[in-house]
Amino acid sequence: MKPAMETAAEETTEQSQEKKGCFECCIKCLGGVPYASLVATILCFSGVALFCGCGHVALTGTVAILEQHFSSNPSDHVLLTEVIQLMQYVIYGIASFFFLYGIILLAEGFYTTSAVKELHSEFKTTACGRCISGMFVFLTYILGVAWLGVFGFSAIPVFMFYNMWSSCEVIKALPTNLTTTADQICVDIRQFGIIPWNALPGKACGQALEQICNSNEFYMSYHLFIVACAGAGATVIALIHFLMILSSNWAYLKDASKMQVYQDIKAKEEQELQDIQSRSKEQLNSYT
Repeated sequence: MKPAMETAAEETTEQSQEKKGCFECCIKCLGGVPYASLVATILCFSGVALFCGCGHVALTGTVAILEQHFSSNPSDHVLLTEVIQLMQYVIYGIASFFFLYGIILLAEGFYTTSAVKELHSEFKTTACGRCISGMFVFLTYILGVAWLGVFGFSAIPVFMFYNMWSSCEVIKALPTNLTTTADQICVDIRQFGIIPWNALPGKACGQALEQICNSNEFYMSYHLFIVACAGAGATVIALIHFLMILSSNWAYLKDASKMQVYQDIKAKEEQELQDIQSRSKEQLNSYT
C-alpha cells in the first residue's frame, strides 16, 4: 500500500508542478505583450476601415445624387466623377498600406518592449535597431500630420450635407412661419465649386430639395460621411498613440545601448583586473 500511495503522491506533485509551470509560462507570455501598441493597432485598423469603407460608399452615393438632381449634363461633372474615382482607388491603397504598417508597428512594439527583453536575456541593442526605431518615429509623425489634413478634408462633405439637411428642416417647419415660401429656400451646389456655374439645374429648391433629403442616397451618404470623418479622427488618435509609444521605445533603446556599453567596459576592466591578479599570484609563487 505504501508504494502505491507514494506513487500517487508523486504523480500529484508532478501534475501540480506542470500546472504551475504552464501558469508561469502564460504569465510570462502575457507580460511580453505590448498592450499599448496592441490598443493603438486595433484603433488604427478600426479608424482606417471606417474611413475607407464608409468613404468609398458615400462617394458613390454623392455621384448618384449629383447626376440625378444637380447636373443633367454629364460633361459638367465629368471632372468631379474622375476625381471621385481616383479617390476611391486611393482609398484601396490607404487600406492596404495601413494594414501592413500597423502590423509592422505592432511587431516593433513586441521586439522593443521591456518585458520581451527580460524574457530574452541575450537581447542586445544595435545601431541598426535604433536607426529603424527612429525612422518609424519620423514616418509616424509625417503620417499623423497627413491624417490631420485628411480629417479636415473629410469634414467638408459633412458640412455640405449638413447644410442641405438643415435647409430641409427649415422647409418642414414652414407652416409655423408664413413669411417665407418653400420655393425661396434653395441649396446651390455650384457655390461649393464642385460643378461649374453653367451646370443646370445646379440647385434644388422647395419640394425638390425635400425630396432629395428624403432619398436613401442622401440618408446613407450623409451618415456614412459622418462615420468616415469619425474614422479619420480615430486614425489620428491612433497615430498619436503610436508616436508616443515609438518615442518611448526609442528612448529606452538609447538608454539600453548606453547601459550595454557601460557593462562591456565594466566587464573588460574586471577581466583585466583578474588577469593582473592572476599574474601577480604567479610571480609570487615563482619567488617562493
